[in-house]
Amino acid sequence: MRVVVTGATGKIGGQVARLLAAAPEVELRMVGRSLHRAPQLEGVEAVRAEFGDEQACREAFDDADALLLVSAGEAADRLDQHRTAISARAGVGHVVYTSFLGAGPDAAFTLARDHGATEQMLRASGIAWTFLRNSFYADVLLDFAGEERVIRGPGGTGRCAFVARRDVAEVAARILREPAPWAGRALDLTGPVAVTLAEAVLLMTRARGEEYEFVDETLAEARASRAPYGAPDWQIDAWLSTYTAIASGELDVLSDEVEQVLGRTPSAIEETVADPL
Repeated sequence: MRVVVTGATGKIGGQVARLLAAAPEVELRMVGRSLHRAPQLEGVEAVRAEFGDEQACREAFDDADALLLVSAGEAADRLDQHRTAISARAGVGHVVYTSFLGAGPDAAFTLARDHGATEQMLRASGIAWTFLRNSFYADVLLDFAGEERVIRGPGGTGRCAFVARRDVAEVAARILREPAPWAGRALDLTGPVAVTLAEAVLLMTRARGEEYEFVDETLAEARASRAPYGAPDWQIDAWLSTYTAIASGELDVLSDEVEQVLGRTPSAIEETVADPL
């Protein structure tokens, strides 16, 4: 079968491409913006296309039995990019879309609202679909901490079942190889346990052998600490809502759907941060 993987220059798309390249029944095509950053896979076609270019997407997606639609990066026009990419779906048999836990118009995490709108577009498109509603990535905890190894934000004592990027990629690859059983399903992809950010940094300390800390900022403190980046208001709101979504309890969700697809328990935070994707 022919499988097209978008976002092949990113961590999820790149890992899915590596997994599918090893599947003898798959004819794989990778799609991305900067193909020099895509995995170098022998015999695999690579096509340059951006979601904002409908004609390029139409050509890149042509005759795909299954398409992995990796959500676009954070941008003010992200939803417009998704709309254009979906409009280029002609000839695609099934779309697997990387969404977010609790995606919808009222999601506490502001970027999950775009995911909810994108899901609605795919539902209305008439194409077969599967949504991968991943929780926050455990790997990203290291990015939150940065070189200072301090996670700062208004996360309070809320819990989140952080999921490993490798698990999400493996789930995507499995479904793309045989999508029909998963058609019309929105899968909540979580880690095996929901933890507070204070608990997460203790697990990170234990796994990496270096001290990590969580500082529970107020909203005012969090906004002030991010102001020097000069980011637009919508992006700062998105950054802050990463933490307020956790604090709200909205992401205190545990699911067995990683295990349903892979036949094993999800990866633990300690395992993930010790060897992140």
